[in-house]
Amino acid sequence: MAAMRATATPSRLRRAVVITTTAIGLLAGTAPLAQSAETTTQHGPDPTEGSITAPTGPFQTDQKTVPRSSVQGFGGGTIYYPTETSQGTFGAVTIAPGYTAGKESLAWLGPRLASQGFVVFTIDTITTSDQPDSRAKQLMASLDYLTGDSDVRDRIDTSRLAVMGHSMGGGGTLEAARDNRNLKAAIPMTPWDTTKDFSGVQTPTLIIGAQNDTIAPVAQHAKPFYGSLPDDPGKAYLELAGASHFAPNQDNTTIAKSSIAWLKRFVDDDTRYDQFLCPPPQDAEISDYQSTCPY
Repeated sequence: MAAMRATATPSRLRRAVVITTTAIGLLAGTAPLAQSAETTTQHGPDPTEGSITAPTGPFQTDQKTVPRSSVQGFGGGTIYYPTETSQGTFGAVTIAPGYTAGKESLAWLGPRLASQGFVVFTIDTITTSDQPDSRAKQLMASLDYLTGDSDVRDRIDTSRLAVMGHSMGGGGTLEAARDNRNLKAAIPMTPWDTTKDFSGVQTPTLIIGAQNDTIAPVAQHAKPFYGSLPDDPGKAYLELAGASHFAPNQDNTTIAKSSIAWLKRFVDDDTRYDQFLCPPPQDAEISDYQSTCPY
């Protein structure tokens, strides 16, 4: 037997591994191909508190500018993406800015999320005064571009898409989730909207509010939005202690950590990130946290 192992070629070893794996799958009553499909959505090493709060994740990233003139339905933007190509395709998230703001107001989220294993599109809106309903449509138009015409479309798993946004972009995020049930996750940040009832949302939604928000006070916006969401398939409300409406416009570890955990859990179905959501995080930067934990 030792001699046989010594003379086995790499191709024979590979065939042996395949045959053995197949046999194990059949004995267990499961299909090996299905097992592989389940694990391909897990990207990166096992997460830790240090890895999820680090300024950059395990993936090297690059970016591409999308000119306004080259798209329809939104105002162009910047795509951030992992340069890694050996781990299959990635989930994707598009991010809308708030009233009067542009993509640069949320640019910090691009490389931070992309380095954790997502394709991220920070967009400009058609006009900076576009209302939430328009921003919802623009979020979806940007996802259509990202998965259909962009240079990185081959890196994206089109079944794993999410939306994020700040202020009116947060309201647009909620409206996009309400109107598009195929989305895997939604993260409105200090959201503003005249609509208060989002009971029709069937997308796991993390609402990030700010304790000292005077533009979209949480009592009038974030909390009523959260209260209107159905418990199933999952929701959470995180309130940033002492923060203003503009907290999402600068690098914020609490926002990054919670967003990464939410996207990993619901876009990638990666239960390794449950530990950062359930039980609720204990953090001095959080003044209130509510959720339907466990998911």
